Amino acid sequence: MAEVSSDFIIIQDADFEYNPAEYEKLLAPLVAGEADVIYGSRFKNSKFIFSAYYIANKFLTFLSNLFTGLSLTDMETCYKCFTREALNKILPHLKANRFEIEPEITAVAAKLDLKIKEVPISYSRRSYAQGKKIGWKDGLQAIIAIVKYSL
Repeated sequence: MAEVSSDFIIIQDADFEYNPAEYEKLLAPLVAGEADVIYGSRFKNSKFIFSAYYIANKFLTFLSNLFTGLSLTDMETCYKCFTREALNKILPHLKANRFEIEPEITAVAAKLDLKIKEVPISYSRRSYAQGKKIGWKDGLQAIIAIVKYSL
């Protein structure tokens, strides 16, 4: 990410659970100067299949909000967009290299008092059989990361 030279940077999982056609939706608030960081929220206006993943995400988002003072609906989204300036502020603080990167980015952005906005996105959920490899151990790591990076 440090090598990217554009004014705006989008992070997206490469498995197409998130739709690249929605880039404009993520970029619009940044271009308008309304935010420093955009989170694509799977829960803002779409129906989501009630599952263990859903419950875990809601708990982790609640815990993150509790520690950061934010009011996010989907902290664990892997669809984020940054201004170059915001990303340059965040990058020096990042240490995680797995799924705990999501709570770390959130905690760092909150500490830096960056303006985070969520926009509703579509989501095409994959099953474990289709390649989704996140599990309960990753959830525990996320809890540890929320506490560690928020304090």
